[in-house]
Amino acid sequence: MIEANGIAHIQLTVKSVAASRGFYHRLLHETFGMAIQYDAPGIFYCIGGRTGVLIRDAAPEHARTPFDQWRIGLHHFCFRLRSREDVDALHASMRAFGAKIIRAGEEGPWAPGYYSCLFEDPDGIRIEALFIPGSGNLDRIKDKPLTPVG
Repeated sequence: MIEANGIAHIQLTVKSVAASRGFYHRLLHETFGMAIQYDAPGIFYCIGGRTGVLIRDAAPEHARTPFDQWRIGLHHFCFRLRSREDVDALHASMRAFGAKIIRAGEEGPWAPGYYSCLFEDPDGIRIEALFIPGSGNLDRIKDKPLTPVG
């Protein structure tokens, strides 16, 4: 068995990096303090917190295709934060920036102490941020199926 050591990076295809850059600069660089690795026409890439997030322009023939989280592919992605206060601070930052907020910080049934907020990027890609005390579901015994809490 090979044990994964997290996700190194995620690459998102957006309609226009020029249109989405401000959002991702605010989220990744200004709010999370991630270092900018690439910032050029058609690409914006930040790393930090043991991960990387890259956005890239869609191919011209797909630039008008709207994002749909229920199609095959990405549904949403989620950052793990260090406290409930960090979740609330991120929500406030994204609200002040004008991001579309789906929900403010609230508890969820997926793990004991699960607390998260949810918002969208300019293309409607959903981004969640959560805090779970301790290791959350990672504390469970390996190979034991997880069931929702609550």
